[in-house]
Amino acid sequence: MASIFTKIINKEIPGYIVAEEGKYLAFLDIHPIAKGHTLVVPKKEVDYIFDLDDETLSGLQIFSKKVALGIQKAIPCLRIGIAVVGLEVPHAHVHLVPLNSMFDIDFRKPKLKFTAEELNEIAMQISGAIEN
Repeated sequence: MASIFTKIINKEIPGYIVAEEGKYLAFLDIHPIAKGHTLVVPKKEVDYIFDLDDETLSGLQIFSKKVALGIQKAIPCLRIGIAVVGLEVPHAHVHLVPLNSMFDIDFRKPKLKFTAEELNEIAMQISGAIEN
């Protein structure tokens, strides 16, 4: 069965997409720990990030960098943190999280809630800040 991320990739369910390029897609986490928390995925459904072939893994990191630089321009923060947990959805993905302190990337924190309109606005701000 397709993962929820594959359903977003295939446009079967809505996603707040901030960037798409060839083999990769970036979209907002709908249960974010920070405003602008973005997930970056390869379009190819592979469960574990270290099972990706080298070309896909390196491309994922390069695409993640491009997205992170856009997030940093759009969302006031000191840095963009990167995390790979890999337990919550069986599809390799990278979390990009705007940071102002070490504690901002604690996944035990209560999740933020945004309306669909707010998520659309955040996605558009990030998308507009990503350089092609």
